[in-house]
Amino acid sequence: MSVDLVIKGGCIVGERGRIRAGIAVHAGRIVAIADDDLLPPATTVVDATGLHLLPGVIDVHVHFREPGMAHKETWTTGSRAAAAGGVTTVFDMPNTEPPVDTVAHLEQKHERAREQSLVDFGLYGLLGEHNLDQLAALAEAGVIGFKLFLGNTTGNLPCPSDGAVREGFEILADLGLRCSIHAENSPMLFWREARLQAAGRNDPRAHLEARDDLVAVEALNRACTIAEWTGARIHIVHESTSASLPYIAFFKQRGVDLTVETLPQYLLLSMDDVEAPNGAALRMNPPIRDAFHQAPLWEALTSGLIDMIATDHAPHGPGEKTGARIWDIACGLLGVETSLPLMLTEVNNGRLTLEEYVRASAAAPARAFGLYGRKGVLQVGADADIVVVDLERHATLSAARQHSLDRQFPYDGRPVQGVPVMTFVRGRLVAKDGEPVETARGWGRMVRPTMPAPRPRNVERSLARLTRPLG
Repeated sequence: MSVDLVIKGGCIVGERGRIRAGIAVHAGRIVAIADDDLLPPATTVVDATGLHLLPGVIDVHVHFREPGMAHKETWTTGSRAAAAGGVTTVFDMPNTEPPVDTVAHLEQKHERAREQSLVDFGLYGLLGEHNLDQLAALAEAGVIGFKLFLGNTTGNLPCPSDGAVREGFEILADLGLRCSIHAENSPMLFWREARLQAAGRNDPRAHLEARDDLVAVEALNRACTIAEWTGARIHIVHESTSASLPYIAFFKQRGVDLTVETLPQYLLLSMDDVEAPNGAALRMNPPIRDAFHQAPLWEALTSGLIDMIATDHAPHGPGEKTGARIWDIACGLLGVETSLPLMLTEVNNGRLTLEEYVRASAAAPARAFGLYGRKGVLQVGADADIVVVDLERHATLSAARQHSLDRQFPYDGRPVQGVPVMTFVRGRLVAKDGEPVETARGWGRMVRPTMPAPRPRNVERSLARLTRPLG
C-alpha cells in the first residue's frame, strides 16, 4: 500500500520524550510511525534528517478580527501568519463585529474562516449577560468553548454582572465546555484609569498602574470561586502577574477544573521595554509588567502550574498603535507567527526543554479543550498536524516579513535560534521556510471539542432548578 506522505530521518518529539523515526500519513491522518526502512512507499517523501518533528502548535488565543474589523486582520492574513509560524490550529475569540453571541453570528464567522483559513480553527462563543439563553445552542453548533470578558478589550463588550456570571457558569457546568476568562476587575480598572487621567498621568506606566496586580488577582479569585461552586471548567487567559500564582495553585489543589495560559510577551518583555523610546506601542491588556514577574512565570510554565503558552495575537490597523497619550494607543500585539521561534530560542538557551515546550504548546491545549488524540500529539490515528523545525538555524525576526496586516511588531530585529521549516495541517503542506503555501487557502476546518462528562455542582441551588414551575 502506498501512502500520501512520508517524513523520514527526523527526530519525533512528544511531551514525554523523543524518538528517531519516520511518519507515514494517509488521508490526513498518521498511519504509521516506524524506522525509516519500515515505512511504506509514498507519493511525497520528505527528508527531515537533522530536524525535529513536533506536534503542530495549538494557539488557543487569537483575534483574526473578521467579521467587522478586516482593516486590522483577515482570516487569510491571520492564518497565513499562523502557518508560517508552525501553528496548525487556532482558537479565535468572539469579540468581533458582530460578536459570536448567537448561532447566526457563529455561522457568519465560520463561513469566512472556512473560505480563507490555511489552518484548522476553533471558534469561541461569547458568555455575555444578554445571551445566556443562547449558550446551549452555541454549544450544540460546535463552539470550542466560551469567552467571558471580566475586563474590557477591543469590541467594548460590557462585563456581565456577578449574578449573570454565576448563572452562565451553572449553564456551562451542565454543558461541560470550558470558559476562557479575561480576568481583570472592570470597575476597579475603570475607576483607576479615570483617576489617573484626571491627575494628568498619560505616561506608559499609568496603564500598568490602572491595571495593577490586584485588578488581575481579584478577578481570578472571583472566577475560580464561582467555578468551584458550580463545577464549571474555566481557563484563565494571558496570565501576566506572579501575584496570581499562589491562588492558581490553591484552586487547582481544591479540584477546580482550571487551566491557565501565559504569553511570550510576559516572559520576554517588561516595563523597561514599554518605557523605552517608542515603547508605548507595547500597550496591551493585561499590561506588560515589571521584570521581576518573569522568573516566577517561567518556573510556573515549566512546572505545569501554568498549563500552556498562547499569544493573544491582536493586530490593529494603521495609526491605531500611536498616540500622544498612552490612553490613545490601541491595546494588543502580534504574536501567532513568532511564538514558536521565540520559544525554541529559549529551549536553546536552556530555559525549558523541548518536551516541556511540546506540552505547553500542543498537548496541554489539546487536553484542556477536548481535542487530545486528534490534535496535540504525533501518534497513529492523530491528525497529521506536524511542524518540522530546525533547532540550529539562526534568524532575525522582522516586521517587514510578518504576514499579518499589522506591522507594529514588538520583536523587530530580535535574533532567534530555532525556526519552523515546514508546517503540515492534516498532511497538507501549508508553509515552507517561513512562507505560506497560497494554494492551501480554505484548507482549514473547524474543530469541535469532545470533553469529558460534565460535573456540575450545587445543582439544587442553581437558577435553573430554583425557577422551575411548582407542582
